[in-house]
Amino acid sequence: MNSGAESFIKDGKDGALIQLRAQPGASRNEIVLDSEGRLKVRVTAAAVEGAANRSVIKLLAKALSVPKSSISIQSGEASRDKVLLVEGQSAADLMSRLTGR
Repeated sequence: MNSGAESFIKDGKDGALIQLRAQPGASRNEIVLDSEGRLKVRVTAAAVEGAANRSVIKLLAKALSVPKSSISIQSGEASRDKVLLVEGQSAADLMSRLTGR
């Protein structure tokens, strides 16, 4: 695990906090690390009436093998830059699920 990748996920009081940049209206749904080591979540849904936020949560839940109900937006609901809480999970566990290591 390199230090750049670790910067987007950390342990919080109630679970792991994930900092990401959402890209609504993308050509496909995917989770990637950008060139600066930040987590980027691309979703096909438009940023209209919360559709993109719901898609981001659904995609992360699937990638992390957690229920959608355990993920909530802590900040950035109306912004591309978001912080999400994954309740009851540790940063190390989620990092290994995202990176496959």
